[in-house]
Amino acid sequence: MIIGIDLGTTNSLCAVWQDGQAVMIPNALGHTLTPSVVGLSDAGEILVGLPARERLLTHPQLTAAVFKRYMGSDRQMALGKQRFRAEELSALVLKSLKADAERYLGQPVTEAVITVPAYFSDAQRKATRIAGQLAGLKVDRLLNEPTAAALAYGLHQNEPESRFLVFDLGGGTFDISILELFEGVMEVRASAGDNFLGGEDFVEALIDGFVATVGAPAGLTDKQADPYVYQALRKQAEQAKRALSGANQAQMEIEFNDRPLRWSVTDDEFAKLAEPLLKRLREPIERALRDARIRAHELNQIVLAGGATRKPLIKKLVAKMFGRLPAMHLNPDEVVAMGAAVQAGLKMRDAALNEVVMTDVCPYTLGIEISEQMAPGRYESGFFLPIIERNSVVPVSREQTVSTIQDQQTAVLVRVYQGESRLTADNIFLGQLHVPVPPKPAGEVSVSVRFTYDVNGLLEAEMTVQETGEKHQLLIEENPGVLTPEQVQERLKELQKLKIHPRELLVNAALMARADRMYQQTRGDDRLYVGQETARFQAALETQDEAIIKPAREELKRALDEIEGETWL
Repeated sequence: MIIGIDLGTTNSLCAVWQDGQAVMIPNALGHTLTPSVVGLSDAGEILVGLPARERLLTHPQLTAAVFKRYMGSDRQMALGKQRFRAEELSALVLKSLKADAERYLGQPVTEAVITVPAYFSDAQRKATRIAGQLAGLKVDRLLNEPTAAALAYGLHQNEPESRFLVFDLGGGTFDISILELFEGVMEVRASAGDNFLGGEDFVEALIDGFVATVGAPAGLTDKQADPYVYQALRKQAEQAKRALSGANQAQMEIEFNDRPLRWSVTDDEFAKLAEPLLKRLREPIERALRDARIRAHELNQIVLAGGATRKPLIKKLVAKMFGRLPAMHLNPDEVVAMGAAVQAGLKMRDAALNEVVMTDVCPYTLGIEISEQMAPGRYESGFFLPIIERNSVVPVSREQTVSTIQDQQTAVLVRVYQGESRLTADNIFLGQLHVPVPPKPAGEVSVSVRFTYDVNGLLEAEMTVQETGEKHQLLIEENPGVLTPEQVQERLKELQKLKIHPRELLVNAALMARADRMYQQTRGDDRLYVGQETARFQAALETQDEAIIKPAREELKRALDEIEGETWL
């Protein structure tokens, strides 16, 4: 069985193509959204999803979130005394989704279509594949999130010819893709984006506004100095962001140095705080249109995807930029996972789906480092020579020729980079190869450098010395920051040793984590009330009798809902 997975920065989801449609798969708590948060319980068990997210406030040292932003790097995050890479934490989320799918379907799940931001680099895509491997999933296909959204909207089924733009703003990443449909072929004309722009940044903008307005006068100048204060701020900012989607005003309140700090933020103030972020949204859109050589008025439809597009200011921005209302009749949180399920259905050759051929593009420019002449006899290195330019349709092969710059030079060092800067120092280094050349006067020996980039994101560089015909090859399979196959096997063994919190007990763990959080957030009679109800529930848990636990769970949930005014479970 093949499932579709949206591995998100804030939330992750999975879906399956079943009975001619994409069906969302619920998790152990009955929700389709699983927070992309991993933590350790007090007993040292791995918690994934809502129970872990609730412990961000009370146990920040034992919890990790927003790790998708570090995919493809060697950065490690601490959970207590243990340290994990982003792909390992992602693997734990994928493993949880896999277990949910197997329970829902009643059969083993061995394969998945996993979505990635269109603007993910080669290293980030490889790290995502590794995360799937660590979770016990075969990942034959990584599907770009905007393409998945287009599949979910059924644009390939309904329109024989059309051009459309997918605006995908998730929790941590922003993607723009321009797609063209013609005679059963869905071609990605251009992709652009920002891997560090999403809903999380709008939360941070609210935190910064709080600190500047009421925090600084009270001595709160560094929002991250105290992890408990920071997580309390994040919780309040997230609630305020959601509230401002339907109201003109929202409240933020935290306890700092034994005194309450309150801030009432208006919709206009939020818009002003978010202005730098909204400006950052425009540049990738303009770049994608320019690369596709398509003007905004030539687009047949604008499609919104990603939970962050729920915000009214985002909808207003899109409507203003394109002069029309975007398509948003599908749940933006679920649309990418639904598209992944459609792709899974296509892969299984389901008769309910019209066959569609999809082309993709290389999201980044690939090239080599060269030296440029600054003056007679003086060369300076560190300049970037593009070979495959961004938004080239893949598979693709391109060639450039370089020459020696010194007399009697015996080798040419070919250094491969990825990026858009004219200076290699600002681009990403991928690999290098020493190419021996016959010693001759400067400029008399030439080397042809051919890049071939395939649909799986593998880059092959072939260097041919024109004077001798000698060929040298460099296959970029391993990127700096990406685990080697040997390291993958080693980490797989380590992950298998971890004790996972039982799935059937997650509802109790999530409720206890929520109660602990609310005890810290409340004061006075409310705190006393939460403490009493939590103690009663804990006593019920100790009986291990579901007939006693269930009514106690409902009572504690009712008490927490009453105080918080918002349902989380």
